[in-house]
Amino acid sequence: MSFSFENLSRDIQASLKDMGFQEPTPIQKKAIPIAMEGYDIVGQAQTGTGKTAAFGIPIVEKLGKARGVKALILVPTRELAIQVSDELSSIAKRRRLGIYPIYGGVSIGRQISLLNKGRCNVAVGTPGRIKDLIDRGVLDLSNVEVVVLDEADQMLDMGFIEDIEYILKKTSVERQTMLFSATLPNEIKKLISRYLKSSYKTVRVGKSVITPKVNQKILFVKDNDRLKALTKLLKDNKDETTIVFVKTRRDAADLERRLQEKGIDAKAIHGNLTQRQRENVMNAFRKGRVKVLVATDVAARGIDVKDVGIVINYELPENPEIYVHRIGRTGRAGREGTAISLVTDNEKNRMYRIKGLNRVKKEKFKGVTTEDIKKEIASARVKPTYVKMAKDILNSSEEPVEVVAYLLEKLLS
Repeated sequence: MSFSFENLSRDIQASLKDMGFQEPTPIQKKAIPIAMEGYDIVGQAQTGTGKTAAFGIPIVEKLGKARGVKALILVPTRELAIQVSDELSSIAKRRRLGIYPIYGGVSIGRQISLLNKGRCNVAVGTPGRIKDLIDRGVLDLSNVEVVVLDEADQMLDMGFIEDIEYILKKTSVERQTMLFSATLPNEIKKLISRYLKSSYKTVRVGKSVITPKVNQKILFVKDNDRLKALTKLLKDNKDETTIVFVKTRRDAADLERRLQEKGIDAKAIHGNLTQRQRENVMNAFRKGRVKVLVATDVAARGIDVKDVGIVINYELPENPEIYVHRIGRTGRAGREGTAISLVTDNEKNRMYRIKGLNRVKKEKFKGVTTEDIKKEIASARVKPTYVKMAKDILNSSEEPVEVVAYLLEKLLS
């Protein structure tokens, strides 16, 4: 039978309509009917394919009135815990289900209170905090009916595999287990063989669906022109929601400062921020108050913002898989997106290791032109203080051309 949202309960249909869902995505068409039948599932799909709803809808559909934790969803990052919790809460808004994110970096007291009162029915958590709550004796998983391992390969990369096994051993062997992962390395395959029932079903989304609709570009730059090129790209696309990827926390903080000095309201997200700071940055980015997010790869794991128009690789990553994860932040759910990589001569070998990049459009950065400056001046709103200063300078004995040349040198160097 071909699955459609009409097969679901009316209250869930109404919630999905409110959320803007129209037709199931391929992963949803394949996974939801199997999950509803109670099978364990291995789903191979990247973020942006609709997999949260693929496991979230069956959980909400199957859970009735509950007390205590009946479903557990493990995710790699705090940001993803919040996003998955929000989406499931929207699906379940016409049902009395307590769906809460549980993660570290914030006070554990409120989470303990929720669990002690039996108000949390679906726990969406990071492995470290979930294990901590188990060890404290406040999180009982013996009545959990469904466990989801979301972004399993990312949790493996972040060193959570032992915590995951510890947590799974605290649940009933009769549970339903759903594992979703973009890739299936050997360690994940071992996890599947140990903890999923032998009757599990595999659901794969083909490459034509997984691969985002992303227009990829290479911009060759000299190393000392990298910031100039980025600044020009951001100013040319100032209305687009953009993520700029860098390698390290220090790079992220430094680039945030340098872009702000150039008049670009960029915000960085990296591991040195407190949880409150991270949440404030992400809320501003999601709501469009901040258009440019500077992110490290670790900090960006779990970020799922649907309307990212452009991803910029400030430097190419060493690992081709990281490149795929980065550009997957744009072109979500059928939308078009653009990925631009700034590449220097000494990065060309890295470029050729990334499958398909040798065939994408390539350009050379030609620097900032007179036309660029004219456009920026035409669209600028200059404070009266600076207008007065300009008049004072031009009314002095200085030659206007020399004044403009001096200011351009300061601006562009």
